[in-house]
Amino acid sequence: MAAGSAIQIPSRLPLLLTHEGVLLPGSTMRTSVDSPRNMQLVRSRLLKGTSLRSTIIGVIPNTSDPTSDCDDLPSLHRCHRQLVPAGTSGEPGLGDGALLIGTAALAVQVVGSNWPKPHYTLLVTGLCRFQILQLLKEKPYPVAEVEQLDRLEQFTNQHKSEEELGELSEQFYKYAVQLVEMLDMSVPAVAKLRRLLDNLPREALPDILTSIIRTSNQEKLQILDAVRLEERFKMTIPLLVRQIEGLKLLQKTRKPKQDDDKRVVAIRPNRRINHIPSTTEDDEEEEDHDDVVMLEKKIRTSSMSEQALKVCLKEIKRLKKMPQSMPEYALTRNYLELMVELPWNKSTKDRLEIRAARILLDNDHYAMEKLKKRVLEYLAVRQLKNNLKGPILCFVGPPGVGKTSVGRSIAKTLGREFHRIALGGVCDQSDIRGHRRTYVGSMPGRIINGLKTVGVNNPVFLLDEVDKLGKSLQGDPAAALLEVLDPEQNHSFTDHYLNVAFDLSQVLFIATANTTATIPPALLDRMEVIQVPGYTQEEKIEIAHRHLIPKQLEQHGLTPQQIQIPQVTTLDIITRYTREAGVRSLDRKLGAICRAVAVKVAEGQHKETKPDRAEVGEGEDCKEHVTEDTKAESISDTADLALPPEMPILIDFHALKDILGPPMYEMEVSERLSQPGVAIGLAWTPLGGEIMFVEASRMDGEGQLTLTGQLGDVMKESAHLAISWLRSNAKRYQLTNASGSFDLLDNTDIHLHFPAGAVTKDGPSAGVTIVTCLASLFSGRLVCSDVAMTGEITLRGLVLPVGGIKDKVLAAHRAGLKRIIIPQRNEKDLEEIAVNVRQDLTFIMASCLDEVLNAAFDGGFSVKPRVERLNSKL
Repeated sequence: MAAGSAIQIPSRLPLLLTHEGVLLPGSTMRTSVDSPRNMQLVRSRLLKGTSLRSTIIGVIPNTSDPTSDCDDLPSLHRCHRQLVPAGTSGEPGLGDGALLIGTAALAVQVVGSNWPKPHYTLLVTGLCRFQILQLLKEKPYPVAEVEQLDRLEQFTNQHKSEEELGELSEQFYKYAVQLVEMLDMSVPAVAKLRRLLDNLPREALPDILTSIIRTSNQEKLQILDAVRLEERFKMTIPLLVRQIEGLKLLQKTRKPKQDDDKRVVAIRPNRRINHIPSTTEDDEEEEDHDDVVMLEKKIRTSSMSEQALKVCLKEIKRLKKMPQSMPEYALTRNYLELMVELPWNKSTKDRLEIRAARILLDNDHYAMEKLKKRVLEYLAVRQLKNNLKGPILCFVGPPGVGKTSVGRSIAKTLGREFHRIALGGVCDQSDIRGHRRTYVGSMPGRIINGLKTVGVNNPVFLLDEVDKLGKSLQGDPAAALLEVLDPEQNHSFTDHYLNVAFDLSQVLFIATANTTATIPPALLDRMEVIQVPGYTQEEKIEIAHRHLIPKQLEQHGLTPQQIQIPQVTTLDIITRYTREAGVRSLDRKLGAICRAVAVKVAEGQHKETKPDRAEVGEGEDCKEHVTEDTKAESISDTADLALPPEMPILIDFHALKDILGPPMYEMEVSERLSQPGVAIGLAWTPLGGEIMFVEASRMDGEGQLTLTGQLGDVMKESAHLAISWLRSNAKRYQLTNASGSFDLLDNTDIHLHFPAGAVTKDGPSAGVTIVTCLASLFSGRLVCSDVAMTGEITLRGLVLPVGGIKDKVLAAHRAGLKRIIIPQRNEKDLEEIAVNVRQDLTFIMASCLDEVLNAAFDGGFSVKPRVERLNSKL
């Protein structure tokens, strides 16, 4: 073997174990290296090697189990192929007495990568076969003592018949030439292979051609194991014959296709007459053609506008001339199908009965009188004048007060379709106006998509969380809503995807928001804002027993005969476990109670005895209390009694503590006001009104004012205004610092703190609270523990009006305060507050800071002049 004998490989070779294929001498293979031992071989041998001999490695294929890890080997016998017994060659075998044959290879290229995990990719070229004599070491990578088999071929097989080998060689060469001539000689790789047949020794051709033709790894493995050249020729010839027959069949199937293409024009007109079966491609073409014809009929019979019809007919004409393989074909067809599906003139008839609407709104929602009044006004005008352009109502209020559910009730009252569009976090104007059809993956905006979904042109659209629209490089969606929400413009709304006008004037748009501060002024101007304030405690109790408790019982599979929640318990949940303007937290707490009761009911259905953690009360109605207090009760005589199955579980305060844990909110107002320098203010947040404590302290210093509590610029300015006003009126109120000076900042530092520092605070309504807090600090007097206040101040001591009075008053009422100081000019806002809340509170109207201080302290804030006090001492 000339090719094999000219190659001398080292007697010791590092072994690369691979299961990706079989490398034959003379062929090239690319393999991935990711196992620890193989990667160590690449790092230590190939990347650090300097000589040519260091780049020669032994490649051992493993095709017995592709899923096995050949790298995890105590010995190599798990990846071996049994050839001949060890005793036939006189050489020691591996493990179980079998020999292992591999291919000595030259590493031509090494490429490293870290994705998806660290690995190397090797390009190796096979040199010759070798036989493993002995495994020398396994770590950090396998190294074996080898013997070159191709070199031994000419000595061990000298006795074979030269004529027989010559016949096999000639037969093999004939089939190889026939196979190559059946390929396209214009391809450079085929022409190169033809030259190799003439230039390479015949002995090297079986390995090379086996690696080129279509063969399985198992067949390649058999060729690799064929050490004798005669066996190699005999095994390779059937593979060449099989490949030649496959190419002949492929050529036969391709020849008639050209002739059939010429006849197809003549066959198609007579297909129905002669009943000639059509091909699948022809059927698909005819079906697509019929679909286009049907689509054109739908377009002509639709009630779309004249402009839209003109555009659609133009597009359908282009569609007929367009090949189906073009990407624009699908885009145009989708566009036309959308135009047909849009409700251009399809609408629902309104069911306008004011009395029925009033009853429906009252049944679905408790309180919310102002909002329901405005909705009934709209319905009344709609009943008198049917062509009223839809007004844009914007419900503004804290979360959980029922803004979205009112929108559903309005749609139900009118008998219209309802569609909700969530705008929270939308920062792309294409979500409103749609994408232009020049973009890949373009689609209409949410408005047009919603109309397609509901199928009518006069639905109720709820634009939820309109105050949480964002802005980005893709445009401002709030600006895109200007045309949608303008009754004077939305009759010709143009979506970028449609590129034709669509009438939105019949759509009733309802927007919801938590605050108007983040809504752009231009967008806010197009909407009619209706404030939806938070609920009072009495209203929450009614809502819980009318709506929330029945809903939770239904969701948890309970009945009123199994659980009872009295109003006193509901009040405890409202005051001690929730502090919110809406009722979502209340709803969740009720759900937690129902889940705990469901466990008790389920246990009672499967157990004859009463559970250990139960308490049986005595009295008229013997009812069970859900409690975990089992220290004394569980061992009492009554604990072993079983309740009658018809007895409901009564939820009282002990049950609440057991299910919901200790109360989350306790009334701590009196404790916080036990020292001078503390006052209670009222703040408005998007989540409703809140009470806010203001604390102040003084110490020796250089006259600095320190503010903490994550305050905004307006709050900081209010603090500076307050200290300036007090310094200018210190003599009048006999306010002195620690050294007795009327200059309050003389050698004195003041620290103002607003607790809950994680919450950002800003706004002008804390001015009067800061003044009262500092006045208490410098006078040493306590502020009344039942007083809260709000109002903006000026440098001259005037109290200016502020907003959010109703939410602030409800927050003070929830906290148990009794007196509230508000600006005089906010007196008109008290009319919106429920009568029962106003009866529980005392309102003090203040127009200047003197009135505020007199109301905030017991006995007023008037101080005797210093001269009178000196005379009394004398």
